[in-house]
Amino acid sequence: MSAQRKLFVTTALPYANGNFHIGHIMEYIQADIWVRVQRMLGHQVNFVGADDTHGAPIMIAAEKAGKTPQQFVADIAAGRKPYLDGFHIAFDNWHSTDAPENHQLAQQIYLDLKAAGLIETRVIEQFFDPEKNMFLPDRFIKGECPKCHAKDQYGDNCEVCGAVYAPTDLIEPFSALSGAKPVLKSSEHFFFQLSDPRCVAFLEEWTQDGRLQPEVANKVKEWFTVRTNPDGTTSEGLGDWDISRDAPYFGIEIPGAPGKYFYVWLDAPVGYLASLKNLLDKRGEDYAAYMADPALEQFHFIGKDIVTFHTLFWPAMLKFSGRKTPDSVFVHGFLTVNNGEKMSKSRGTGLDPLKYLSLGMNPEWLRYYLAAKLSARNEDIDFNPDDFMARVNSDLIGKFVNIASRAAGFIHKRFGGQLAAVSADGDALLSHLQDAAPGVAELLAERDYGKALREIMLLADRVNEYVDQNKPWELAKQEGMEARLQDVCSACIEAFRLLSILLKPVLPALATQVEAFLQVGPFTFDSARTLLGAGHRIQEYKHLMQRVDVKQLDALFEPPAAPEPEATVPGGEELAPTIGIDDFAKIDLRIALIVNCEPVEGSTKLLRLTLDVGEGKHRNVFSGIASAYKPEDLIGKHTVMVANLAPRKMKFGISEGMVLAASHGDEKAQPGIYVLNPWPGATPGMRVR
Repeated sequence: MSAQRKLFVTTALPYANGNFHIGHIMEYIQADIWVRVQRMLGHQVNFVGADDTHGAPIMIAAEKAGKTPQQFVADIAAGRKPYLDGFHIAFDNWHSTDAPENHQLAQQIYLDLKAAGLIETRVIEQFFDPEKNMFLPDRFIKGECPKCHAKDQYGDNCEVCGAVYAPTDLIEPFSALSGAKPVLKSSEHFFFQLSDPRCVAFLEEWTQDGRLQPEVANKVKEWFTVRTNPDGTTSEGLGDWDISRDAPYFGIEIPGAPGKYFYVWLDAPVGYLASLKNLLDKRGEDYAAYMADPALEQFHFIGKDIVTFHTLFWPAMLKFSGRKTPDSVFVHGFLTVNNGEKMSKSRGTGLDPLKYLSLGMNPEWLRYYLAAKLSARNEDIDFNPDDFMARVNSDLIGKFVNIASRAAGFIHKRFGGQLAAVSADGDALLSHLQDAAPGVAELLAERDYGKALREIMLLADRVNEYVDQNKPWELAKQEGMEARLQDVCSACIEAFRLLSILLKPVLPALATQVEAFLQVGPFTFDSARTLLGAGHRIQEYKHLMQRVDVKQLDALFEPPAAPEPEATVPGGEELAPTIGIDDFAKIDLRIALIVNCEPVEGSTKLLRLTLDVGEGKHRNVFSGIASAYKPEDLIGKHTVMVANLAPRKMKFGISEGMVLAASHGDEKAQPGIYVLNPWPGATPGMRVR
């Protein structure tokens, strides 16, 4: 094993104005896999994240919600855990950019940059919203990009061409808050002088020395050159960076400048260091000594939409404040659905992470599928539901899990869970897997997950060929073949363990189950160098993973119903979709006499109704109306029931229909259940038409 490395790893900080979306989860899974790979290689890793909490958008959203900004971001932070735990994303620490550590570090970095002669003040003209009576943050000014002329771009950088500019450079600007045309007002601002020759020389070298993916480095290189654009204008290379904002603003105050705050993008990446410091302080470790260690390596996983901040501003801030610069910034693309379609909840193409989990979908299906699509390059990846189901069911179930399920039962039942020595053909198979393991581990360490998983599935194919050649289910029927059966099944279990080791960073929860099943300690890549060996005992096999059900995918991408205006929603809930008369005719509604009614032992909600529907026999129906009626109040009353509903087996017996009752859509606001009761004259068996 190579010498132990010391790694500090982060993901981009999510803005604390909403829940995680699937793009966040993809990035966190990508980073989490890499961190697990490094730990399985024996390296020391600190993996941290935090909420990006500052800026005018937070301040405005909090005001609308009737909360302080601090309470607003605290409420958002409280909802992070189900996502991270749900998808087995194991940060060592999750913090906030509004924490004391970030205030202290951001202010100190600023003072260090100022001492280096890289901060200057200028009076600038800044956009002011006359309707909202406030200076407009860049993100609340929109207009036409001055470089590529893309419409509806933000006031700080273009999402189409990647250009960085001042808000005043926008063509036809407007306020995203009020829609008003902003006016210019003078204000003193603070600038980080990226145009300083020291910064330019450093960044030209830092961005081109192998720290960035080639495609990212090539894009960044364009920002240093003075060039003529197609429209005849010139791009002047690196410009100075405006790092201040005027009150009112939710953020960190600039030392010695009352009413001035750091622009959120100055203090946001400092949140990486603040979260690390918070983690080390809790452990009783020395943050300064940790960061000063020359062996420390620093890595950031980010999306391609924030390359500017992480490859220009951030490394320059660190370098010229006397701090360590990142060793690499790993950039990934966007996640689309169905061959490039953008995510949209309203069109049913959104992939809601919590909805995914609530449907009982295995989080490791998604971890595997995304990993199978990801490479070390900055490329968009696509989620295709049919492809997702095919890959999970074919690869994880058909190729991988089935190896254990086809062999473990024989080992447990016939041989007391004990493995045997493996014959020459099995030994050749296992040697092949062991020889391939270091190459797969290297691919994973290089973040080439898709290629690594393809290699693992090719190895699984070899194992399944061995299974099919030896057919343990047939050996089990043949006299005198007990030793060969144990030999073949032992080889299968050994092979399954080797594959599980390679898949552990992607499927950590399943790997933990396999470790318990095989009665072994936690897997590392070194574990693949040895075999369990003859005499090792395994536990009884329990199924490790279910197949994807198409119904789950249909439900996952089912678009939400369009909300009706509140005043037009009858009974507190929307009307069901329109049906035809033929649909209605399929439901057989009948008048029923409640012959008897009694409580159900073991249930606080159900009553057991004995109904006469004019059939010459009685029906048994369970109804969740115990909170509204006493049994004696219903006996002898008539009601309406669905008579052709399929019988349903319940814990308390068979329910042979459904009694109709009304309730408000919001039962907490308007409680009450009302069993339908027909007018006098209706008799059991009459059909409701």
